[in-house]
Amino acid sequence: MADLNSLLATETAAAEGTLPPEALPEPRSQGKLVLRKFLHHKLAMASSAVLLLIVLASIVLPIFWKHNYEDSSFPSFAKPSGDFPLGTTQVGKDMVSQVLRGTQYSLLIALTVSILATVVGVVLGAVAGYLRGFSDSAISRVTDLFLIVPQIAAAAILAKVFGGGSWYIVALVLAAFAWMQIARITRAEAMSLSQREFVDAARASGAGTFRIIFKHLVPNMVGSITVNATLAVAQAVLAEAALSFIGLGVQLPDTSLGRVILENYAQLQTRPALFFGPFVVLVLISLTINFIGDGLRDAFDPRQRRMKA
Repeated sequence: MADLNSLLATETAAAEGTLPPEALPEPRSQGKLVLRKFLHHKLAMASSAVLLLIVLASIVLPIFWKHNYEDSSFPSFAKPSGDFPLGTTQVGKDMVSQVLRGTQYSLLIALTVSILATVVGVVLGAVAGYLRGFSDSAISRVTDLFLIVPQIAAAAILAKVFGGGSWYIVALVLAAFAWMQIARITRAEAMSLSQREFVDAARASGAGTFRIIFKHLVPNMVGSITVNATLAVAQAVLAEAALSFIGLGVQLPDTSLGRVILENYAQLQTRPALFFGPFVVLVLISLTINFIGDGLRDAFDPRQRRMKA
């Protein structure tokens, strides 16, 4: 009975807000809350597991796989079997090793594009949103100009002009047309945050523009930056595949999933394993990254109280 009375008294005190500080539950940090909500997002966690499996397979399996991606001594168009689970290509290369190699390059290009686009977009957006005036107008007009340019067409032209074919050239070209959305979102957040009290306090303490932007504004935008950087990876995977599929992206000796799909597109009806092998991996990468981005968006959203499935 005493324990029951004590419990009732504690609940009453909590409801009235009269509990002593040591009796209150320890508040969770923002990082722990975000992680907890993300871990409870079942679709995002399942997508993370699938993506991790794909990444590990593309890195580890080539070490132990019995066929080298450069070996073209196998029979042309061998049917799927124990030795060649996806068959062989027209030039006698094992399709599994081709898919693994293409996945490595596609992920490398996508990560490079995401990092470059995020850095450029965050810097330009934060500067425009904080400084406003002429800087905001100039950056916004450049952003609008890039937004109306057809990305794939412009990337194809630039890749050709700058000697397209190497994966890093393709990554740089795609990054040049991938930063605009990040810049616009960052600008809007920077304009809102620049009116907050902590920014006024930083100005009053003598902090310079550079310090205010990169020590106060950008850290408070980490949620949207993380989400947009994640989604930029998925967009870059598809953009690279589209560019390579029309023959203006990655060229031999480099490769990518888009390049592998292009080389085996003609076999779609007669030898579907050659086409659907890289195609399914490409779709899985794009889907899983998008679902992870959705999970991160829900986790960073302070209005999201309920744990989503």
